[in-house]
Amino acid sequence: QVQLVESGGGLVQAGGSLRLSCAASGLTFSTYVMGWFRQTPGKEREFVAAVSRGGASTNYADSVKGRFTISRDSAKTTVYLQMNSLKPEDTAVYYCAAARYGSITMTTADYWGQGTQVTVSS
Repeated sequence: QVQLVESGGGLVQAGGSLRLSCAASGLTFSTYVMGWFRQTPGKEREFVAAVSRGGASTNYADSVKGRFTISRDSAKTTVYLQMNSLKPEDTAVYYCAAARYGSITMTTADYWGQGTQVTVSS
């Protein structure tokens, strides 16, 4: 059974930092593109960042470029999202996702975590 378990969310002041973790199990980690998405009430879930199977390639939403960094650790089968210079508009539930084929999007993701709340106060 595949599980993606996020952790690291919480409450932080604007300008602060958080690191999210997503521990993956039940899948061959190296064969999945991993990504982070986020969602606020009343809005669609949106892409945040993705990392390739080998970890060499990353891409980001324009809104987080230069502030967030995605990485993965194959030995720990874990993907991270380092979030710096946080803004109130980054407040959302953050979800980890895994895609076996192609790039990772809302429709191509095969597995999702349960989400972790990030709240940025002004």
